[in-house]
Amino acid sequence: MKRILIIDDEAAICSSLAFALEDKYEVMTTTDPSVGVTWLEHDHYDLCLLDLKIGQIDGIDVLRQIKEVSPKTIVLMITAYGTIATSVRAVREGAYSYLTKPINIEELHSVIEQAFRYQHLNEQVDFLSQELEKKYSYEGIIGKSKAMKAVFHLIGKVREVDSNVLLTGESGTGKELVAKALHFSGKRKKAHFEVVNCAAIPDQLLESELFGYEKGAFTGAISSKKGKFEQANGGTIFLDEIGDMPLALQVKLLRVLQEKVVTRLGSNREIQLNVRVIAATNKNLDEAVRKGEFREDLYFRLNVIKVPLPALRERKEDIPYLIKHFIGQFNEEMGLNVKGLTKQAQRILLDYEYPGNIRELSNIIESSMVLADDEYIEATDLPNQVRKINHASNGENGLYKSFIGLPLKEIEKHFILATLEANKGHRKKTAHMLGISERSLRDKLKQYEHR
Repeated sequence: MKRILIIDDEAAICSSLAFALEDKYEVMTTTDPSVGVTWLEHDHYDLCLLDLKIGQIDGIDVLRQIKEVSPKTIVLMITAYGTIATSVRAVREGAYSYLTKPINIEELHSVIEQAFRYQHLNEQVDFLSQELEKKYSYEGIIGKSKAMKAVFHLIGKVREVDSNVLLTGESGTGKELVAKALHFSGKRKKAHFEVVNCAAIPDQLLESELFGYEKGAFTGAISSKKGKFEQANGGTIFLDEIGDMPLALQVKLLRVLQEKVVTRLGSNREIQLNVRVIAATNKNLDEAVRKGEFREDLYFRLNVIKVPLPALRERKEDIPYLIKHFIGQFNEEMGLNVKGLTKQAQRILLDYEYPGNIRELSNIIESSMVLADDEYIEATDLPNQVRKINHASNGENGLYKSFIGLPLKEIEKHFILATLEANKGHRKKTAHMLGISERSLRDKLKQYEHR
């Protein structure tokens, strides 16, 4: 059922309009525009009926606030005959249309139905846009920043060729996702995509994992087994954390890449390969080559095309899109109904530096969604280390310097009241954030009232 919010300073008009609409819609009313804006910020309403003049408050100003906190909500202005020119201005500011008093109920229903048809068309356009974005986002890689557009450009250039690719970047930047994009958007997409994490497999097992073995090749080899290169024949093998591969095995890998053949352990039979190799590392391989920790000839074989992935702190404009993606993903996976973040929580996440990159952001959103008591993630729901770093960085920017010379009680009062305001008057969350009991918070607030 569609939801409608009515904001009018006359309670009688609110009641009569609600009575006329409640058979078809879920209707809420308020005579206080600030309450209405707060409801729109924290809950979903499909349409808002807004009076153009609410006491001494200009409805245009309220309209602007609504469009800021809930841009998809349709707004219909209610106006007297003498203010039609102002109503036209309201339409230019984002209102869908306007109705003149006294309101004709049939006309009201007709305009609302038209508005919802308009909304449905917009939703279809948004859906098609999202589908197009999925098509060109390369298997779920999200980003509109300049840095990510450069990555998408490189993927588009090399996805159809067989040249080896080296993905570089810090841990958690999405190297495996890019490797999958290269495979599944290219000509080998119907063949196997095999993944080997060179850092996660013990050295003594990595060789057999890559190249396979024959029965009896070593103790415990009770049957023959294909290696990852064989399994990937015709497709792609992704060698993650290639910088951690031991030197002795690097020699054997180099031969496989040069000769395009593989020999299982315990066998002399060479198996012809047609495999595209994508490697990834979070290490500086140029430096590793200089130190003798990585073979230069293997490095040149792997580094035919380099795709550097930016750290999340270098593409912060992508964070809101990633947050939206993760919220949708975890809502579906965990059966939750989280709609977003409060402005304070989003500001903290935009300021954070993310040493763990996208993987860390995903973990932060998942844990915060589980802990959230409301439909919106509050700052208090975020992990402690994120909030602490944010507070520390604010201090370095001079926040605390402004309190130099003030009595401690005044500084305490400022932080308590500021925290209470950030939590929208929620005393339990405020006490938790400040590390004090609710009783202590209540006592301090009473002291402030008598100062």
